[in-house]
Amino acid sequence: MDEEKQGVPPPEGEGSPAPPGQPPASTGEQAEPRPIQALEPIAPPAPPAPPPSPPVAAQPEDEEEHGMLRMSFMEHLEELRGRILKAVYGLAVAFVLSLAYAGKLWDIISDPAVEALKHLKVDPPMLAQLTPMESFSIIWVKLPLLCSVFIASPWIVYQVWAFISPGLYKKERRWAMPFVLITAGLFIAGGLFAYFLAFRFGLEFLLGIGMSNNVRPVVSITEYFDLFVNVTLGVGLVFELPVLIFLLTLLHIVSPRFLIKHSRYAILIIVIAAAIITPTPDVFNLMLFAIPMCALYFVGVFLSYLIVLRREGQQFPWRAAIKFVLIALVILAAVYGLVTYFHLHFLREWPFLKR
Repeated sequence: MDEEKQGVPPPEGEGSPAPPGQPPASTGEQAEPRPIQALEPIAPPAPPAPPPSPPVAAQPEDEEEHGMLRMSFMEHLEELRGRILKAVYGLAVAFVLSLAYAGKLWDIISDPAVEALKHLKVDPPMLAQLTPMESFSIIWVKLPLLCSVFIASPWIVYQVWAFISPGLYKKERRWAMPFVLITAGLFIAGGLFAYFLAFRFGLEFLLGIGMSNNVRPVVSITEYFDLFVNVTLGVGLVFELPVLIFLLTLLHIVSPRFLIKHSRYAILIIVIAAAIITPTPDVFNLMLFAIPMCALYFVGVFLSYLIVLRREGQQFPWRAAIKFVLIALVILAAVYGLVTYFHLHFLREWPFLKR
């Protein structure tokens, strides 16, 4: 009683208050020790979030590929079908226009034969019809079809370009108009070259080669037209040589160095092709075909060189080249004027010119 009055706390286990949340321990029993809980490790503070990175600028290749059209195999077939139909429609329109002027066109086509027969003094200077259907099939069917191929060639080349353009880069699609104009222009230029030069000289040689042996030339319109088609279409296709070299350079198949290094083989192939295309076996007509073809080959090499310069970020010295060409043309014009004015003739020995 005295201890309680003096405020001395009672011994543990004897009337000591139980901790909150636990039942009081019974008298005479020792309280079980509480398990010691391990302290959880304190996690270090998270590092601050990095600042947002600026948006990555789109690469030129990505922008160009974004403009490329992705199509499935069936969509490619549908696109090819549509382009072929459009090319055929254009060819049909050109055929109808050519059919309306078939008579005048035949007069133009047969003019080289008439002129050659006149020079050979063949009377009458006319082509022969050997079968009843020859005139109809040649003048009213085959001739308009041939003319329609040349007339519709820009439209046909455009359809070819439109088919392959979805798979090209944006910068390559800008070449559509130059590609169409140059390709169709070279094809038409080849046909005109064959008509005005190669075919005329070769035809007169062929018709007159047997007249000294009592052979009178009688030419059917079918044989004449077949020869005309072979020469004009052959030369027209050969004139596409610069375009072929241009495309091969774009595809990284050839290079200007490769073309120059193997130019002797290219010239050999050109001469063989000219011997096949030319209608006559003489050297003069062979060179008449081969020289322009070799010139076109080196034009293609020049175009290939321009592509490589552009690919490497360099520029061709156009000003210096144009000045050189103009000076050369002025010198040639001056020489031609002097020769014409003074009636000079070229000699094989000094002084090489004589009045």
